[in-house]
Amino acid sequence: MSFKADKILTLAGKEWQGLSSNELAENFRETLSLGMHGLCFSPYVDGQQPGDLLTEEQIRRRLEIIRPYTQWIRSFSCTEGNELIPKIAKAYGMKTLVGAWLGKDDKINQEEIRNLIKLAKEGYVDIAAVGNEVLYRKDLTEDQLLGCILQVKDELPTVPVGYVDAYYEFEHKPRITDACDILLANCYPYWEGCALDYSLLYIKDMYARAVRAGKGKKVIVTETGWPSQGTPLYGAVPSDGNFMKYFINIQNWSRQESIELFYFSSFDESWKVGTEGDVGAYWGLWDKEEQIKF
Repeated sequence: MSFKADKILTLAGKEWQGLSSNELAENFRETLSLGMHGLCFSPYVDGQQPGDLLTEEQIRRRLEIIRPYTQWIRSFSCTEGNELIPKIAKAYGMKTLVGAWLGKDDKINQEEIRNLIKLAKEGYVDIAAVGNEVLYRKDLTEDQLLGCILQVKDELPTVPVGYVDAYYEFEHKPRITDACDILLANCYPYWEGCALDYSLLYIKDMYARAVRAGKGKKVIVTETGWPSQGTPLYGAVPSDGNFMKYFINIQNWSRQESIELFYFSSFDESWKVGTEGDVGAYWGLWDKEEQIKF
């Protein structure tokens, strides 16, 4: 381990009050330079939103920006150009967690599933995710989701297949948990109103609950992050400083305890304000102009 890495790990374990904003930004940049296990890919440029067709050029450009910093990339859909993401990522030597986006439209769901299976059979998928927060949104019933998971598992016996949702869903839906080869848990202290000072302890508990629910199955944190701007949620306050502190703490925890974790997210995406409020546009390590923050 380098001297700089030692410095970061030491600072992450201390109180933050003694650090100047410049020192905090330096530690953020050094933490980022060490790299991370995984990163959620944000493909939509300003003015785009889901439903718009992604181009190969924009996917390639953004993957080239982030690939020095992450081993794995996570994509969320297998239609509308998203199916190009794992192909290009593999060409760059990256590992892929590829998701089929499931919603209320069965025709679209089946197209997503077909494309996920096709990509996996062609060698572009290291982990297959069948749906993202479908139960949380109540887009499908538990039985409908279970049928989709089993359909993909039947077609892909050699590829780990899981489902992505909030960590507590794996406690509440044991049939889904049992059907998964691997548990893909979203863990957001921010969205539960947790203050930054307690967020590391909070996510450790979230992760532990998913591990207990899995009864020996591997658990991957598929999303966690902190917004850099926006309206506070109870004790959870968006700010540049809290964004950097959370990122540093989470990456150090991931390294120290060998937690497989995908950080959310790579780039700011303006369209997300429609579903998440003003904080939705500010989760990226890079801004919407593709410039690294801080």
